[in-house]
Amino acid sequence: MNKMNILLASASPRRQELLAHITPDFAVCAADVDEAAVVRAAPCGSPALLAQRLAEAKCRAVARTHPEAAVIGCDTVVDVDGVIFGKPQDPDDAQRMLRALSGRVHLVHTGVFLCAGSRRTGFAETTRVHFAPLSDTEIDAYTATDDPYDKAGAYGIQSGASKFITGIEGCYFNVMGLPVARLYAALRECGVL
Repeated sequence: MNKMNILLASASPRRQELLAHITPDFAVCAADVDEAAVVRAAPCGSPALLAQRLAEAKCRAVARTHPEAAVIGCDTVVDVDGVIFGKPQDPDDAQRMLRALSGRVHLVHTGVFLCAGSRRTGFAETTRVHFAPLSDTEIDAYTATDDPYDKAGAYGIQSGASKFITGIEGCYFNVMGLPVARLYAALRECGVL
C-alpha cells in the first residue's frame, strides 16, 4: 500500500498529542456526528461496544469525504458498573460523576476505528482506574477549574485529577483517549505505517 495521508477525526488536543507519539505526519479533520443518534440507532449491550460504535461513526463520517486518507476515529467513555459517563454538562454533573468515582474502581473504554483504503478495523481498549476517596472540598475545588469539562468522567488523568488516582491496570494513554501501542499496531497491520 502506498503511504496514505493520516487524518484524525477528532479535535481533542490530547488525542493529537498522543498520535504525534506514533507519527508527526497527520492532519485533523474533526467529525461532525450526532452521538445521541448513533446511540438511538443501534443500542448496544456494553459501554466498550458503544465507544467502538461511536468511533466507527466518526471515522466513517470523515472517510466519506476523504476516501484517499487513512482516517482514525476515536471515542472514550467511563464505565461505572455499566453506567456510562461522558463529558459533564455542567459543574453539578461533574460533581455527580466524581462522587460516583470516589473510592472506587471504574473502567475507561476507548473505541478506535480505522478506515485505510479498503481496510477497515476497529477495537475497544479498556483500562481499570482506581480512585481514592474524595472529600466534598476536593470535588468542589476540582470542579471549580476548567479541567473536568471536556473529558469523559469529568477528570483528566494527565492533569489535575492525577492526585486522585491510586492506580491503573492497563494502558495509561487509553485513559487520556488514545491507546497508543494498540493503534500503532493497527496502523502497521493496515500498511499505513
